[in-house]
Amino acid sequence: MAMRLYGAYTPGTRNRAILQFGETTESKPHKQLTYHEMSRNGRNNAGIITSRHRGGGHKRLHRKVDFRRDKLGIAGRVASIEYDPNRNASICLINYTDGAKRYILHPRGVGVGDVVMSSSDASISVGNALPLTKMPLGTIIHNIELKSGRGGQSVRAAGAAAKVIAKEGQLATLRLPSNEIRLISQNCLASVGRVGNIDIGNEGLGKAGSKRWLGRRPKVRGSATNPVDHPHGGGEGRTSVGRKKPSTPWGHAALGKRSRKGGKYGNPLILRRRKGY
Repeated sequence: MAMRLYGAYTPGTRNRAILQFGETTESKPHKQLTYHEMSRNGRNNAGIITSRHRGGGHKRLHRKVDFRRDKLGIAGRVASIEYDPNRNASICLINYTDGAKRYILHPRGVGVGDVVMSSSDASISVGNALPLTKMPLGTIIHNIELKSGRGGQSVRAAGAAAKVIAKEGQLATLRLPSNEIRLISQNCLASVGRVGNIDIGNEGLGKAGSKRWLGRRPKVRGSATNPVDHPHGGGEGRTSVGRKKPSTPWGHAALGKRSRKGGKYGNPLILRRRKGY
């Protein structure tokens, strides 16, 4: 996808580079596959902030994306490639032969008019969804189920891809985009290929307002706050952390300490953790 590079015409265009959306073919979504949802702005049902630095942003219309790919054995043709404001990947509208319409993540290399299918007998071609039992070693995949029938939960970001590196018994060994090596049941579905919109990592927003449009509020260094707000806060002038190790706002160790819970159900399935986790 082409990038538009800006000159320093104003302070906001200095270092600004945005996508041109050259792959998208439709500007308005399919109305029957959209729904409206009020923004929670990082708050729970009691109105308490649980995720900091969120709020504001442009109004968004949600798209119903099919992560389950449960139209088994029914071929579908790509009708359009569209922008989705709720994710950094593009989506494509699929018209199935039985009359159904669904959105799926846009795989890189798939264009309008291409045919995709979800079946254990489908070919190993980009956009098709198959169980891992039918995937040969070395296959590049995305939208991977962690539990059979639950729908794709992993490897869904723009440009992301995993790789099948081994199979043994009922489990397949995958290398995830974070270089984590993980075991997953071979009954789980996955889509062939890499997620599209790979150039999203080359974007440069250029100004703080662009981040506010995305619903992100400013972040503040802990050392710039008051003592009541952060363990690093307070002091006269520019001071050190004042502790043996840097801390989170809640007093826990930061910058390097692994935070994954010891009793998490998926821990025995992780053969090699991603770095720093």
